[in-house]
Amino acid sequence: MSDLEQRNNPYNVTQASRIYFLPNLMTAGNLFCGFVAVIKCIQARLMTDGGEYAMAHPNLSWSALFTQAVWLILAAVVFDSLDGRLARMGGRTSLFGAEFDSLADVVSFGMAPALMMFFLILAPREDYQWFRELGWLIAFVYLLCGAVRLARFNVITNPLLHRAEIESNKDFLGLPIPAAAGTVATLVLLLLNMSANARELRQLTIALPMILVLVSFLMVSTVRYPSFKQINWETKTRFRTFIGVFIAVVVIWKLREVAFFFLFLAYISYGLFTHYQRGVRHAQMRALRRKVVKMKQQTSE
Repeated sequence: MSDLEQRNNPYNVTQASRIYFLPNLMTAGNLFCGFVAVIKCIQARLMTDGGEYAMAHPNLSWSALFTQAVWLILAAVVFDSLDGRLARMGGRTSLFGAEFDSLADVVSFGMAPALMMFFLILAPREDYQWFRELGWLIAFVYLLCGAVRLARFNVITNPLLHRAEIESNKDFLGLPIPAAAGTVATLVLLLLNMSANARELRQLTIALPMILVLVSFLMVSTVRYPSFKQINWETKTRFRTFIGVFIAVVVIWKLREVAFFFLFLAYISYGLFTHYQRGVRHAQMRALRRKVVKMKQQTSE
């Protein structure tokens, strides 16, 4: 095998373990945001307990710490979207980068949201005591499904995997874990802005375990979601379209405490709707085939 072929072979030791600076720097930023988000969640939980930590830090508030954790998770989503795009744009993809990205995602989009939901909602101190027995399990199921989803993604995108020609990599198989984490984080942000104190927040969030279970199931499902990998940001557009998009972005940012959650919700709903439509079309095609076969049998008789 020539030197060029060895360098282009993704399973060549040198190529597979190659660390490209800019894409992996974005992945490191993703991991850093997830790590700090975990710390903020722990600090917020200590503040709600009202113990020595709360007395030692009178200027901190539990709601501000949880809000900071939410923004850190969303920042990790941005870093995660940049690392893959930079790697593809520069032709700097490697197996090391893919594995590093998945490990960072487990922390930022698995552990951090799971701890946030467990500390903030699923482990209250006063109301809904049965959550204490169920909360840790639901949070772990979310973390487990996220890890399984990442492992499956690494397998199906393996360069040596034999694929049929009709298969496409334009869509994600299952809800991407950044979208699941973004849904959880922005929902927490919405509820934090709707509530005045911890007790009121817990009264608002009695249904949240079902939402956590839903996104957990979607991550390991066969529902397809658009990856947006094929978007060409250099595409020409009309001036009116550009102005409309700019205004929409400004409005979303102004209403970010509410709008971000509904953007993630719309993404989840889109995948479910297209999955339902696809199922209906397949059912119609199967019915049509059975009808054709039956007609041929009747004709031959």
